[in-house]
Amino acid sequence: MDISIFLDLAELFEKYGKKLYMIGGTSRDFLLGRAIEDFDLVTDAIPSDLRTILPDADFTFSHYGTIRLKRQGKRVDIVTLREEKLYKDHRHPSSVSFVSDIEKDYSRRDFTINALYIDAAQRVYDFTGGVNDLEKRIIRTIGEPNVRFQEDPLRMLRALRFHLKLHFEIEPNTLQAIKNNWDLLGLLQPSKVNEELTKLRSIDAEQAETLLKTFGKIGS
Repeated sequence: MDISIFLDLAELFEKYGKKLYMIGGTSRDFLLGRAIEDFDLVTDAIPSDLRTILPDADFTFSHYGTIRLKRQGKRVDIVTLREEKLYKDHRHPSSVSFVSDIEKDYSRRDFTINALYIDAAQRVYDFTGGVNDLEKRIIRTIGEPNVRFQEDPLRMLRALRFHLKLHFEIEPNTLQAIKNNWDLLGLLQPSKVNEELTKLRSIDAEQAETLLKTFGKIGS
């Protein structure tokens, strides 16, 4: 897999004394040998640092610790490592604080296979058993699944999307938690739910509809 975009950026960040890691779908696809469509990266650089390192980036959401740029025609998202506190509205944490340690960042992520940090030397940092789940082709939440889906019900649709896209099995406790919390999707903004449904259906519309029917109606 070509990760030259990441390696070039990691070298740049190192010149400023900052670290950069691949994370999320980028790490997952890299380890699976799949083509990397876009780059999801995390760093210990805070937004003010990022303005110095990458002044050409899009800083629209920098107050959340997120910047975006284009490299070789691919989208690159760089997010400052952070901790999140109690979710109040089934979507957003009540507070966010930037951190410098990846071990403090991982617990806010959704699934074990999406919490694998890879540095420029291609060392993998795994705090959740994500490598093992990747090898066994299993989708599992980080922490108690009912809690994670109550924090953000869209994670349930993401689990179904990864199930169809990767042909991974959803582990039993995670699957049961989806069934337990499915009605929570009706509390969210329809536009957000529809965005996830569109992604799910774009993989295989027929399989997506069959899968969705096993869980029931979304909303009223």
